[in-house]
Amino acid sequence: MSAEKPAPSLAELRQEIDRIDEAMHRLLMERGTIIDRLIASKKASQTGISSAFRPGREASMMKALAERHEGLLPLDTVESIWRVIIGTFTYVQSNYSVHADISGGDAPMRDSARFHFGFTVPYVTHPSAAAVIEAVAASRGDLGIFRLDQGATSGAWWRTLADKRRPKIIARLPFIERPDHPAGTPVFVISKPLTDAAVRDVVLYAAQFERWHKGANEALIQLGGEVVASAADTNGLSELIAVPGAVEPAQLRQALTKAGASLAQLAEIGSHAERFHVK
Repeated sequence: MSAEKPAPSLAELRQEIDRIDEAMHRLLMERGTIIDRLIASKKASQTGISSAFRPGREASMMKALAERHEGLLPLDTVESIWRVIIGTFTYVQSNYSVHADISGGDAPMRDSARFHFGFTVPYVTHPSAAAVIEAVAASRGDLGIFRLDQGATSGAWWRTLADKRRPKIIARLPFIERPDHPAGTPVFVISKPLTDAAVRDVVLYAAQFERWHKGANEALIQLGGEVVASAADTNGLSELIAVPGAVEPAQLRQALTKAGASLAQLAEIGSHAERFHVK
């Protein structure tokens, strides 16, 4: 019988770690050279700054990462590393800032911005979702983030996104949802309208009702949708509605009207990837 191979020494294991660390660094630098070529290609084709944001591709990448992950290293760490890589390389392509609504507290928004976009991207605070929307609208190509649970005092902020030229919701964070996520506050991400790359698993609408009927909630549930937020004013009831991307606007309008709701306006204000859950 052949002798068993001796276990590697501590020095040999550390050499293996050094080899892997160097390989990862070189791969990151190689990724950088490809991004540099991508920047040159975009300049040649004169694409806009918003082309740097690829919410559909990012959501797909994060889902694939979560599905293949295993072993000792926590998923939180892996997700954070990849988010920093993606956010920073996007910043290298097109400098941008992240504007955050801190009306519900700065800490959770700062955690979300730093976890998902890294420390290189500037973080700018604002007192409300409405202020974030205006800042993004006035920018060259910045992003904005604000909590889903704004509360009734914030008003129907989603109505200000209804015009086609206004910013739109392009993502919902975190991409990977799980208990005890280190940046688990649910937030919407807005940008100026994207020319492409928008993912339409879930489509969001600003709906204005002259009259609401409780049966409309059941109609939404049957479509696979939900009311994300609502606010009443002198014009009636305004709601932010989310439905699957396969639901056409005419189908949504018909379902709500048939349920007894009097719908005055329905305008698409963005879309995002379907939430991906892990235990």
